[in-house]
Amino acid sequence: MDIVLVLAGLAGLLVGGDMLVRGAVALAQRLGISPMVIGLTIVGFGTSTPELLTSVQAALLGAPDIALGNVVGSNIANILLILGLAALLAPIAVSQRSFLRDGTVMLAATVACLAVVLLGVVDRISGLLCVAGLGLYLFYTFRSDRAGVTELPAPETAETRAGLALLWLFGGLALTLLSARYLVIGAVALAESFGMSEAAIGLTIVAVGTSMPELVTSVIAARRGQSDVALGNVIGSNIFNILGVLGLTAAIQPVRVAPQIASLDIWVMLAATVALFLFGRFGARISRGQGAAFVAAYVVYVGWLLMMA
Repeated sequence: MDIVLVLAGLAGLLVGGDMLVRGAVALAQRLGISPMVIGLTIVGFGTSTPELLTSVQAALLGAPDIALGNVVGSNIANILLILGLAALLAPIAVSQRSFLRDGTVMLAATVACLAVVLLGVVDRISGLLCVAGLGLYLFYTFRSDRAGVTELPAPETAETRAGLALLWLFGGLALTLLSARYLVIGAVALAESFGMSEAAIGLTIVAVGTSMPELVTSVIAARRGQSDVALGNVIGSNIFNILGVLGLTAAIQPVRVAPQIASLDIWVMLAATVALFLFGRFGARISRGQGAAFVAAYVVYVGWLLMMA
């Protein structure tokens, strides 16, 4: 039964991810905003809903290793695995104007997360500050993008009508999230049957499982030539994971930090974020070679986790 859940989840993710990308690009055209911003907000934040639900539920059930490990592990997977695979399929073009704004916010949120983790607990005040920071970031992003992007031409076809674009976008998002849930349920059950620890499950199976919407969406976007959606999806998801998911989780229930996360995983997340920031800030694109380096680093990281589990 667990295998069936995993396979059904994967199939649903493929269909939902394709619908999500089609709807996101069409909606950006109709609203006259860049696909990068759609990727950052609706796609990026929407595909992070599994992380939000998983972390809040884990915190309420007294499993902080899974709650915090899910956020840290998902951010690592987003950069090293998801963006790496997307870049391997097709080099990802980087808009310096948008990346300077959003990449800087992602880096700042990561450094703030590091500081809080090293204190040993993410308390309610830290959580509320994160949520407030997310609100300010969203306000500034939409304000600056609308001021700097001219209205994009959108042919009056059924595919680009705003109502149909919304239907594709939210229908794809709903299918993606539901499929990810079944995938995580099946994968966690399989992992537990092999005796994996709670922290290892949170950092690997749950983190990658809840990142499957980002993976499928980014890979499909890259294959369709929408690299701005793929990059925006990863950056937006990482920002939302820290400021939104961890912030809201801590505001509901303070999250204590597991020693493994403070000694290893948070530093891997920081290193991956700094690498992405440097690649994007000083290059016109994320190349296939850089994507391969990301994926190789993720394989080494997960191998180390499994060895230590």
